[in-house]
Amino acid sequence: MSIFSVGIYIRLSREDGDKEESDSVVNQKKILTEYIKEEKEFTLYDIYIDDGFTGTNFNRPSFQRMLLDIESREVNCVIVKDLSRFGRDYIETGRYLEKIFPKYDVRFIAVTDHIDSFKREYDLLLPIKNIFNEQYARDISNKIQETIKIKQKTGQFIGAFASYGYKKSPINKNQLIVDPYAAEIVRQIFFMYIQGYGKQSIAKQLNEMEVDSPSEYKKKQGENYKNGNRLQSTCYWTYSTVNFILQNEMYIGNMVQGKKHQHMGNKQKVVEKDNWIRVMNTHEPIIDKEIWDKAQNLLKKRQKDVGLKKNTNIFAGFLQCGDCGRTMTKTYWKSASGNKKYFFCCGTYKRNGKKYCTPHWVPFEILENILLKDLKEILENVESLQELTSEQMKKEIKEQKRTENNSIAIKEELEKIEKLRQFVYEDYREGVLTKQECLIYREKYKKKKLFYEKQLELLKGREIEFKDKWEDELLKLKDIKELDREIIIEMVDKIIIYEDHRIKITYNFQT
Repeated sequence: MSIFSVGIYIRLSREDGDKEESDSVVNQKKILTEYIKEEKEFTLYDIYIDDGFTGTNFNRPSFQRMLLDIESREVNCVIVKDLSRFGRDYIETGRYLEKIFPKYDVRFIAVTDHIDSFKREYDLLLPIKNIFNEQYARDISNKIQETIKIKQKTGQFIGAFASYGYKKSPINKNQLIVDPYAAEIVRQIFFMYIQGYGKQSIAKQLNEMEVDSPSEYKKKQGENYKNGNRLQSTCYWTYSTVNFILQNEMYIGNMVQGKKHQHMGNKQKVVEKDNWIRVMNTHEPIIDKEIWDKAQNLLKKRQKDVGLKKNTNIFAGFLQCGDCGRTMTKTYWKSASGNKKYFFCCGTYKRNGKKYCTPHWVPFEILENILLKDLKEILENVESLQELTSEQMKKEIKEQKRTENNSIAIKEELEKIEKLRQFVYEDYREGVLTKQECLIYREKYKKKKLFYEKQLELLKGREIEFKDKWEDELLKLKDIKELDREIIIEMVDKIIIYEDHRIKITYNFQT
């Protein structure tokens, strides 16, 4: 008569080094079912299979289901192929075998390790076997992490899902290619943002246009994508989704990875931004560098979602209270006829009252007229645009000092490479290197040389491009009739509003 209701437990995970042939699900199932057939005291209750789950923790769906059956007294015997199939965490494995299973009178059998809790006490080697299993998993995990890092540092994409706007190349899964439809949505988001639309407003408009959110779009493309940070019911565009896209450097062609780190099945930890793995120019950009820089400058200003004229505000992120330093916020007064007149006032005053600051009221129309008039007067009184552009150039040169230092370092590297190439040829002539080794080294140095020369070329042309751009922008303003968001972004650094109606405007072409 059978006295043991058996739960066969099977686990396989290629990630922690399991060998597919010897430890496959099919192989484990065959061994264990044949084993219980030979014993009359066993009756098979169920087979629990966790395929693709690490042994370094016990948060596995089928294992948890087996525990529920144990707690409800449906299963009183657990059989596994070997101890490593059960788990690779020494402490947790010991807790189950020495505490939890005895509590529910569960018999535990590891067939190939000759462990049977019913026939004799666990032998003295059991804890040591557990330690070896855990150490083995740790060693494999470290090797996998190192392999991933090497791929990341060489600019290979190793994620499960490409950023919205890209997809994996069908030829090389570690290479990203542009997804034309999603890329166009990304461009639209950046365009709207620099035009003055807030992140929430952009999300709302995308939803009104019935554009699929990134997670929904990926699902419709057949990807088994799941965003663990969003609620199950959220299948639409949100503020955070737009915010993430606006800050994703992948869109300018740079491969940015290693933002999170997970080891041995533990909870993922966020990695500090300075420690992310960043490789430049690895794939086709969706957003051009000039648009990207404008968006990043606006993000730094922490602009608010202000609604003026079609839900846009040309001054968003540029207005500042002259006393408390806080951002000016929008408000409006409604006339008897129902028309709205828009004003800006100090954010501190609006939120906390006159005890902390004063209103600093300024009407939208007046501010717009002052700025337009000021810009025109500046241009009319400047005999040569060289005066403005040279001042802005000084500012730009100062901000890019680090880049110029990199230029010097690149030149030094080029000199080193040239010397190394010469040494390789000499070593080949003297028989130190074979012809094949010589060719490999020379090709390697050739690629490095081309890379550094390209970097120098980009740095060299930047000053002229910048100067020309500013001259073009200022020339355009000579015939301007009204301000728009683009002009504000290009020309204005900040606008400070004082309580005594003074307004201080700092331009980008000033020092």
